[in-house]
Amino acid sequence: MSEQAYKEIIKENLHNTLDSGYLPELGKHKKGKVRDIHFTALKIGEPIVMVASDRVSSFDYVLSRRIPFKGMVLNLFNEWAFKNSKDIVPNASVASPHPNVVVQKYYKNLMIECVVRGYVWGSLAGQYEKGQRKMYGFELPEGLLRYEEFDEPLFTPTTKAEDHDEPMTYEEVEAMLGKAKAAKVKELSIKLFKRAQELAKKQGLIFIDTKYEFGEDEDGKIYLIDEANTPDSSRYCTIEEYEKYAKIKAEMKASEFKNVSELLKKKPELKIKELSKQFVRDVLIEKGFSYGSTGEIPSLTDEDVIEVSWRYINLYEQLTGEKFPFPGGSVRHEMLSKLRDHAFLKGGLAVIWAGSDSDLGHMEKIKNELDKYGVPSEYRICSAHKQPGRAEEMIAQYNQSLEPLVFVTVAGGTDALSGVVSYHAVCPTISCPPDREKHTSTLANPPGSSNSVILRPANVARHIAQILGSHNPDWHATIMEKSAGKIGKLVKADEENRGA
Repeated sequence: MSEQAYKEIIKENLHNTLDSGYLPELGKHKKGKVRDIHFTALKIGEPIVMVASDRVSSFDYVLSRRIPFKGMVLNLFNEWAFKNSKDIVPNASVASPHPNVVVQKYYKNLMIECVVRGYVWGSLAGQYEKGQRKMYGFELPEGLLRYEEFDEPLFTPTTKAEDHDEPMTYEEVEAMLGKAKAAKVKELSIKLFKRAQELAKKQGLIFIDTKYEFGEDEDGKIYLIDEANTPDSSRYCTIEEYEKYAKIKAEMKASEFKNVSELLKKKPELKIKELSKQFVRDVLIEKGFSYGSTGEIPSLTDEDVIEVSWRYINLYEQLTGEKFPFPGGSVRHEMLSKLRDHAFLKGGLAVIWAGSDSDLGHMEKIKNELDKYGVPSEYRICSAHKQPGRAEEMIAQYNQSLEPLVFVTVAGGTDALSGVVSYHAVCPTISCPPDREKHTSTLANPPGSSNSVILRPANVARHIAQILGSHNPDWHATIMEKSAGKIGKLVKADEENRGA
């Protein structure tokens, strides 16, 4: 299939993307720039479910546009890398029920970004060209050029931070992990990098740099976790493209350019094109946005998005020799279906939300009724009166859910909760006040607040099973069974009465 044919498929799927990977039914959630991680239990060895969205980040910002199939490609890279390195270090991988989903075992994160560099590239090249020689605790020699290969790969660790990672020295890693563990982590990182270099070279590619993360179990055994060798965490280029370096080296010898960046301003055709998300960075730089820029980050055009998606897919196919498996329909629907098939999801969630912990007894009644249908639920406590900001933040997070939700609001007296939740939420809201006699305020919410009112917990549970049943046939079957059972009792009572 030609490049143009690939790009036509991508164009047709510009809106078939995952903006989020949030599945509240799976429990405790952590949102990264690209992945949504769900901790089913914060216990060593228990599964965590990681959903790779189609978000793309650059310069520590998440961009407004989504890249079709990006999440799938990242997971396929990861699966390939884990499979080809398990003889070096065991990994946390368990399963992949859908191309956007990776299930790994939970291990204690060592909280170090283990960066390995094979070339003078990226931020290190920029610092070097500015005159810095002492970085990451060691002294770099004079006379290095951007794009030059190091004699041996460099271990240049950084902190693992939410915003921006900071460089660490090896001594700082030792202080954090202990000498033996620090040495092991460095050794594994270098071995993994060299293995990736070997595999890439066989496919006509150069593996430039990357980062790894490690975790440990209760016995201190180390595992490779998170992701490995993806174009979001690594840089590649073709061997053919790297031939430009010989020309750069010759130009630098024959000219008086201060550094390679100065040369590239005059001869941009010598810039070595990366196979990574560097293309996104380059587009943003051309639009005047880079590290340290302020204001609104520029948006990618359709053409930019198509090009980025194509580059991810093309690199995957070149590196692995495998064809990218385009999905047959909606990525979201296919993913939810696969997760239900593999028993990770049931199909929806009821969020029972009270304004006070004094209503826990009533919340429990609603949950017990939901349990009769097998509908999963969770409790939340937040007052619309006392915590309006937090309430809106909670709703905003639930609005990112990929699976359907129903809110059940439990508040007595002047019920602001049902109005606030139903106004800001994209999913339906049912008001079920704890005092059945005091429900008039739930009926008088202003325009835009679309809550319904059901006073009996059993009826709330039945209505939720009706709403969510299209996502789980068992819930509709339970409704039919319960209805048939009640009708059967009436028929039997009538027959017994007539017989009497």
